[in-house]
Amino acid sequence: MQSAHRSSTFLTVDLERDGKQFGHINIPQSPNNDAWGVQQVPIAVIKNGTGSTLILTGGNHGDEYEGPVTISELARDLDPARISGRLILIPTLNNSATQAGQRVSPLDGLNLNRTFPGDPYGSITEQISFYLNDHLFPVADAYADLHSGGSSLHLLPSAIVQPALEKEHMERNIALARVFAAPYTVVIDNLGDPRTAGAAAVRAGLTTVGTEMAGGGIVRSDALSICKRGVQNMMGHLGIIPGYHQWSTGVEEKILPLPGAKSFVFAPMEGVFELFHELGQQVAAGQEAGLVHSLVNPFEPPRVMCYETDGILYGLRMIGKVVKGNCCAVIAVEFEG
Repeated sequence: MQSAHRSSTFLTVDLERDGKQFGHINIPQSPNNDAWGVQQVPIAVIKNGTGSTLILTGGNHGDEYEGPVTISELARDLDPARISGRLILIPTLNNSATQAGQRVSPLDGLNLNRTFPGDPYGSITEQISFYLNDHLFPVADAYADLHSGGSSLHLLPSAIVQPALEKEHMERNIALARVFAAPYTVVIDNLGDPRTAGAAAVRAGLTTVGTEMAGGGIVRSDALSICKRGVQNMMGHLGIIPGYHQWSTGVEEKILPLPGAKSFVFAPMEGVFELFHELGQQVAAGQEAGLVHSLVNPFEPPRVMCYETDGILYGLRMIGKVVKGNCCAVIAVEFEG
């Protein structure tokens, strides 16, 4: 069912046609140097007969690369005859940001993952989120948004459970995250922010997962392998690749939520930060996490940062220079319930 809201955005592919198509989501624009132009977001549709529809997006943030590489390769290489159902593949959802290699769009300065449900006549970023929310989510059964830590964070490679209020819906999300078979499965609600793509997909009723595949602004071969394998596993789980033998770690991974604001260690002042622990280490509430050293006042003693919860070190800032409020570390805890 298509949205009742009008939009000037248009597709160059037919979502109902069998086979493989490459095209664009075209968003009309009229800047100084292009009176009647479009911003183009690449899209591929692979369809064969009937079955589930899975939307895969990468490049929601433009400096996160494992998702775009995984989805682009899948679009190029997958034979439509192998599947039963439909894949809607958008490797660089925030295409202008991906081309610029930065988290937010250079066109309007917006973080696409904080603009849902979007606006059909808003800025380019708001129109992208609107089209995904109102025109693509309604034709899908499942959604996976492939992220990494970007330039500023390095995160343990993990499948992300998008929280849902209904028990049955939450169980579907957990099941899809588990079959991804990442080293970690983490519940992230972005402090309850409803403006993310994942939160919007849940509101649309879709089985929804995400990923955080390392980061640091580079492509890591180990994280890329996990991401590619996980996507294949999801397609098998959804019946899109009939009879696919899902790879498993052989153990049931623990589910690790981020316990709200206590998960984060923020810089207390401007300077450079020194962290005392490595990713994956167990840490404790009250334990010293690291120091921030002032370069403006080099003879001033460094400020101590402490963890606010027990858990494992899930994320680590990759940029040494900080200002007050920058996220330096992220802690995940074992799931209860």
